[in-house]
Amino acid sequence: MATITYPRTDQADQVVSGRSPRRKRRQWAPYLFLVIPLALYFTWIIGPTIATGVLSATNWDGVSALHFSDKNGTSYLVQNFQRLFVDSNFWTALSDNIKWLLFFLIIPTSMGLAMAMIFNGKFRGSRVFKIAFYSPLVLAGVVTGLIWSAMYNPSSGLINSFLRIFTGTESGLPLWLGDRTLALWCIIFAAAWRQVGYVMILYLAGLKGLDTTLIEAATVDGATFWERFRFVVFPLLAPVTVVVMVISIIDSLRAFDLVAIMTNGGPDHSSEVLANFMYISAFNNYKMGYAAAIAVVLFALMLCFIIPYLIYTSRTELEY
Repeated sequence: MATITYPRTDQADQVVSGRSPRRKRRQWAPYLFLVIPLALYFTWIIGPTIATGVLSATNWDGVSALHFSDKNGTSYLVQNFQRLFVDSNFWTALSDNIKWLLFFLIIPTSMGLAMAMIFNGKFRGSRVFKIAFYSPLVLAGVVTGLIWSAMYNPSSGLINSFLRIFTGTESGLPLWLGDRTLALWCIIFAAAWRQVGYVMILYLAGLKGLDTTLIEAATVDGATFWERFRFVVFPLLAPVTVVVMVISIIDSLRAFDLVAIMTNGGPDHSSEVLANFMYISAFNNYKMGYAAAIAVVLFALMLCFIIPYLIYTSRTELEY
């Protein structure tokens, strides 16, 4: 007589549910590919961010042990931020960053949009012009700084050489990077030279994705070019405009390379920005705790713009 064997209860449940131990293991397999990227992200992004917050509460000089309070028990966190908000160089750097931000929001954005509207049409040589305006962005910031520093040279620079030709005089020419009132704007202009092409590409991508039927309908209704741009094209470009504004704000707040190459914050801190001020405090003056406090302020300023942008994108993005 044949013997009938029945599967164990746990095996029977797996058969009924349609899941086997091997299948469960396969469900977790894709998540294993995230281990290395997440480890790198926490090592190079999250870890240093937390470490910066910790260092802002110390007076670390890069060599000695960490101390969070002095002999009297006063917290170095309080001391660093108290010193920061009474430091005239900090307020100069912050005001320069704000000037940089306002300039980036107005000039490169407007010029990039204007060039995108021009190059969106088909005409001979449009590709050459697009490449020419975008090519400065390909250059490293250090190279851009060296190029413009040579052009701003008061004795042998390209700009003053042209001024000598047109004015016929050798005296009274601007010192450019050596002038306290001009140094910051010279650097901002060099930065905008790179930024305009980037903004142009973003707006060109947005224009290519617009619904042409709406523009054609406005044309049929007799709308002029300005009316089509104001009431149809520009409102449809709102998502791209938000991206451009956020990128411009972040780029202006983290400006460092051009300042470090062209003036290093001089003359007399007149072109100082927060990132360069932080670098000098850390690696020139060996005040790592104070520099970390500057970094915390800069990070908080960026969050003031990044968080609203993330909220906006989470509410407006389409789900497919």
